[in-house]
Amino acid sequence: MNPCTIAIVGAGPSGLIAAERLAQAGHRVTLYDRMPSPARKFLLAGRGGLNLTHSEPLDLLLDRYRQAGPLLEPAIRAFPPQALRDWADGLGADSFIGSSGRVFPRAMKASPLLRAWLRRLDGLGVARLAGRRWAGWSDDGGLVFATGDGGREYVRPDATLLALGGASWPRLGSDGGWVDLLAARGVTVAPLTPANGGFTVDWSQTLRERFAGAPLKRIVVRHGDRQATGEAMIDSQGLEGGAVYAMSADLRAAIRRDGAAGITLDLRPDVEQGRLAERLARRRRGETLSNHLRKAAGLSPAAIAILRENGVRLPEAPAALAGLIKAAPLRLTGMAPIGRAISSAGGVVFDEVDERLMLRRLPGTFAAGEMLDWEAPTGGYLLQACFSTGVAAADGIAAWLEAGRSPVTTA
Repeated sequence: MNPCTIAIVGAGPSGLIAAERLAQAGHRVTLYDRMPSPARKFLLAGRGGLNLTHSEPLDLLLDRYRQAGPLLEPAIRAFPPQALRDWADGLGADSFIGSSGRVFPRAMKASPLLRAWLRRLDGLGVARLAGRRWAGWSDDGGLVFATGDGGREYVRPDATLLALGGASWPRLGSDGGWVDLLAARGVTVAPLTPANGGFTVDWSQTLRERFAGAPLKRIVVRHGDRQATGEAMIDSQGLEGGAVYAMSADLRAAIRRDGAAGITLDLRPDVEQGRLAERLARRRRGETLSNHLRKAAGLSPAAIAILRENGVRLPEAPAALAGLIKAAPLRLTGMAPIGRAISSAGGVVFDEVDERLMLRRLPGTFAAGEMLDWEAPTGGYLLQACFSTGVAAADGIAAWLEAGRSPVTTA
């Protein structure tokens, strides 16, 4: 085989796994990234426990991607969760399935895995160039990179993979700066919006000042006919946390449609409402309501403050009080900024790429990872799709090069 030169722009999981796969096939691969070191978002995401993937049945896993599930299905079936685990274990991850069904490396962190991964890439001859911000194309079709010293670099690879991420956590590298570059070439990009992010609430001054940073543990968030179980945290601007993130797609749609979204919080999902009312009926004479709620219902001061928010007068009747605890209403007024979200929705729409993940309007240029228009909840689904589309794009590049760079029909 005659090796070809391949430029991969973006050194996150999608770009790194594609670089590994293409280098193993004998191609000359160079990774370009604007950050000083690779995979910064990957590293930060793994600080609290790296969710590599999820162990649930594949059909159920694909449902987590909602309308994008059928579009991602070929890539995920070709590189499914077990393949990702096998790959990680080959780097010494020793992955295991947690009680939630999520898959973690034994060390729980991303840094040991990344160090072993970079050593493997070095051994394969993958070149890594940091401090290069992609600035589009030159007149002759080559790639242009802006360097930290204000200079420009030009390269003309045989194929290019764009793996630049979305627009969440921009300080770690993915700032969405590529959107205008592709749009100028006629590529349709769905607007980048927050996913797995918090929502704003018009808190009272008392709640904002006294309870910002307080957790709400073991709750159920409900909106319409959907619900999510987990934890949330009050912040000065609103509500965030896993139970809210899991509902972000539906809540975002409701806010766009109606200007706000109503949710209810079940603050004691582990206690049936009738049983909770029985406990609340046994209030001692002279006991304050706050103390009674803390003892009889097991509510934290933050949860009690949620019940009283916006001047709500708590009912004295045990049944009504139990009902409020099981369905405390909140009004979400907007989405927190995308820079604070864990991930982003939107991106290159799938009609713009072929089955190899090559851009139809730009033959020889491929896209993978969060640049594509999909979203998923946390729990391993985000990384699974990033790895799977990175592998799919790498295989697509190899197949396209082997076929002699056959042209495609542009839309």
